[in-house]
Amino acid sequence: MNEILKKVGLYGIVPVVKIDDAEKALPLAGALCRGGLPVAEITFRTACAEEAIKAICKEYPNMLVGAGTVLTPEQADRAVAAGAKFIVSPGLNPKVVAHCLEIGVPITPGCSNPSDIETALEFGLDVVKIFPAEAIGGLPMIKAMSAPYGSLKFMPTGGLNESNILSYLKFNKILACGGSYMVSSDLINAGDFAKIEEMTRNAVMQMHGFELKHVGFNTENKEKALAAMELLCRLFGFEPKPGNSGAFAGTGFELMYKPFHGTNGHIAIGVNFLDRAVFYLENMGVEFEPESYAKFAAGESKAVYLKDEIAGFAFHLLQK
Repeated sequence: MNEILKKVGLYGIVPVVKIDDAEKALPLAGALCRGGLPVAEITFRTACAEEAIKAICKEYPNMLVGAGTVLTPEQADRAVAAGAKFIVSPGLNPKVVAHCLEIGVPITPGCSNPSDIETALEFGLDVVKIFPAEAIGGLPMIKAMSAPYGSLKFMPTGGLNESNILSYLKFNKILACGGSYMVSSDLINAGDFAKIEEMTRNAVMQMHGFELKHVGFNTENKEKALAAMELLCRLFGFEPKPGNSGAFAGTGFELMYKPFHGTNGHIAIGVNFLDRAVFYLENMGVEFEPESYAKFAAGESKAVYLKDEIAGFAFHLLQK
């Protein structure tokens, strides 16, 4: 898969922006970045789209900006010249797809049926947009339609919002979701960038689903760990669960048989998508211990430790 599209997948959510005033482009980009989503699809539905893309790419060079609603090869050229790193179209126009492939820019054309998908496959594409997602059947339709197409990934757009976007993201053939609910034209035109930042942050937190799973305490030996487990279970009615390297009191407390990660112990934070959470935190300056990755039997990442302790505890992310 193209590296730009891989990055889109790690962001998980792509704000789809219709901007009517180029002066609003930079404060909008700032709100998205502060909210945790330095990515946007600026649609060519307005005359100032090209100017907005150029301004954002100049002022926020690390932001991943694409162009949407690209209907012609000429629009694709203008978008790329302005700085767009990827192209999105509402339908599958063979001339637009062929031109984007010729100039080396990734394109995700809109598809709504198997015939569209097979045309995309003929072009060698491995990611397509599903549009308008909710109107043509939503997630059940995508699951049914995706079955014959192996490793093809989908980017649904249209009708996604805070009540359904997570269910889309949890389907393993969804690369990312396009959404406009956190960047509505009304909010942009009103200049309510504080609200856009808030809604963007809420969308990011909903996607990641950060949740305290358990606290692990280092003990000197197995005897002391088991004694602590028994005490916690006796006091609070937790279920004792001795294991190979430590003992759990219920699901919230792990007593290690010997000192493990962290000065005092470790704290596990559950996440919905481990790779996306790592990418998000790395963009905030967090470092991870590469050798600490644990894998599921199928090879997917299960857990990884942050490099630095917090208040004497090591932290690790844990795939829910």
